[in-house]
Amino acid sequence: MTLAHYLTVAALLFLIGIFGVLTRRNVIIILMSIELMFNAANVNLAAFDRFLHPEGVAGTTLALLIITVAAAEVVVGLALLLAIHRNSGTAYVSDFNLLKG
Repeated sequence: MTLAHYLTVAALLFLIGIFGVLTRRNVIIILMSIELMFNAANVNLAAFDRFLHPEGVAGTTLALLIITVAAAEVVVGLALLLAIHRNSGTAYVSDFNLLKG
């Protein structure tokens, strides 16, 4: 497999993630779509690391850092969703009007 194959898979993952963020109303689905976009970035990092620097581990290390940040992002996002759901009773983005006066 060449670098172009990995980049194509990453681009498709990223497009699916963008589609999910832009078209879905449920916050859980939006968070999962953001995770897909992070994973597309990880595929790119691992592929470039493998093809450009086969003896190095910089891309893999950065991918592990992104996985860690993504896990923390999901934890914070779900905690916020739980707090908002307790107050408003909904998990749909269009129903959130917390900042309206």
